[in-house]
Parts: sequence; structure tokens; C-alpha cells
Amino acid sequence: MSHVVPPPAVKQVAAVRRFNRFYTRLVGALDEGHLRSPFSLVEVRVLYELAHRDGATPGDLARDLRLDSGYLSRLLRSLEERALVQRRTSPSDGRRSLLALTDLGRETFVGLDAHASADVATLLAPLDAPRRRALVHAMERIERTFAPEEPRTPYLLRAPHPGDLGWIVHRQAVLYHDEYGWDERYEALIARIVADFVEQLAPAGERCWVAERDDEIVGSVFVVRHPEREGVARLRLLYVEPAARGLGIGRQLVRECTRFARRAGYHTLTLWTNSVLVSARRIYEAEGYRLVSEASHHSFGHDLVGQTWELSLA
Repeated sequence: MSHVVPPPAVKQVAAVRRFNRFYTRLVGALDEGHLRSPFSLVEVRVLYELAHRDGATPGDLARDLRLDSGYLSRLLRSLEERALVQRRTSPSDGRRSLLALTDLGRETFVGLDAHASADVATLLAPLDAPRRRALVHAMERIERTFAPEEPRTPYLLRAPHPGDLGWIVHRQAVLYHDEYGWDERYEALIARIVADFVEQLAPAGERCWVAERDDEIVGSVFVVRHPEREGVARLRLLYVEPAARGLGIGRQLVRECTRFARRAGYHTLTLWTNSVLVSARRIYEAEGYRLVSEASHHSFGHDLVGQTWELSLA
């Protein structure tokens, strides 16, 4: 089911701008001499790029750093005049210039890089280990949000840790409110399901899997015994975080449920869902579930169509 992405709220725009002002001040991005050096922030970034590339062209730098070509040309000329950067003709195309650091440029960069690392270490020093981890995870999440084309890190499926189940209730309540407008009655429902899972857990026949990626929970699912049907298990509360969709996590969570249910001796897996959850329904269909019944109902503040799906494990 496709969703129209609403424009950012005024307060969201203001929050991002406020963070930008805070962060540029925090790291000294506006200082006339970056890292207490005679170089601007842009000059230091160009030196960094050349230190980590082999034969970059001015066009490469202008594109990747989103710099005006005229401005970059003047900046490179200044660095060449200071004997920090040198040009050579490309052996494959005489019309192209390749840039590299001189020995002095590399020595200068090493000093600047050491200053930068020391400054960050000083910034982190007052924070205890949990706050440092939280800070780094938040930064990584921002990076992934704005650079989804970057290589995707793998995920793992594990048992829940202390605090995970409460987080799962929170995230599902937030996501289903944001995506479908479901009210707090849905949160009450899933809180009861999770509480029953903990209080009535039969480990031989019930299980929860948490999907984790970059030390963050990105999805989960439960298998529990059916309270009235012998030999039947229920798949419950499948969800995947929006930022992790498309990685196959939902399919893998459902497959784990199938494998576990077979090993536990169940002959059928059943689940209840709503017709608006199109992506989840496609996963169930691909796993072999069949629709056995559906009925209209009013829940969570909306008119919905509930569906019961079943998978034979015989």
C-alpha cells in the first residue's frame, strides 16, 4: 500500500535548523581557522579527500563535495601555491588533470587529522560509555536516513533482551498511528499480547524473535500457542521498521516462525491481520498462508476488514 509522504511540519524544519546551529558551533565549523590551523573547513575537507583517494579530478571533488567548480578552482590554486597539492596529466586522457597531495600536503594532513581526532576525543570524554554508544548510534541513524544508497549492513535475529518487549510495544503503537491513524486502543491490545506472552510463556512451544541491525531493533515477531485449538500456533505482532524495509527482514521473521512451529510439533500456524496491511499480507502469501475468513469490524478508531490466514505445516 503506497502512502503519500506529507511535507515536513514547521516545527520539524525548525528542529533541524536548531540542531545544525548547535552542531556547527559545537565542532567549530564556523571558526576562521579550522582545527586551530590556517586552513578553512572546506580546505581541510579537500585535503582529507585527496588523502583518501587515488587520482581524483577537480570534477570528482566538485561533484562529491557539492562545491561550485569556480570556487573549487580558486581553492585548489591556493593549495597548489602553498605546495600542498599537485596536478598531473591523466595517462588515459591528456585533457584531464589528476590531483594528489605533495609530501608537504600529506604531512600537513596527518597533523590536521590528529588534531581532529583529539578534539573529538575531548568532546566525548565527559560522557559515560552508554551515552557515547547512544550518541554514535544516533549519528549512524542520521547518516543512514540521508544516505540510503550506502551499503546495507547485515541484520541478525535473536531472543529479546530486557527492555526489548516494552520497546516493541512502543514502536508498533507509534508506527501504526503514523501510518494508519490507529489510536491508543491498538497500543492497549499489543501491550496485553506481550504481557500474556511473558506471563504464560511455554518455551518449548512459544518464541519471540527480535531483528537487530547496527545495535538497533528493526523488527520482531511472536509465535504463541492457540488458546483453544490443540496443535495450532499463532503468529503475532509482525513488524519491521520503515528504515529497514526491503531487506527481507519480514520474510525471514515469518520463515523462522514456520521452522520453529514445525519443530515444536504444531500442525497449523494461524494469524489475524487487517486488509490494509498489504505488505505483511504479501509476505504471508509468499510463505504459503491462505485466507480462510474475513469480517468487517470497527477497531482502533477505524472501519477495518479483519482477516484470518492459516498455514498447514503437514
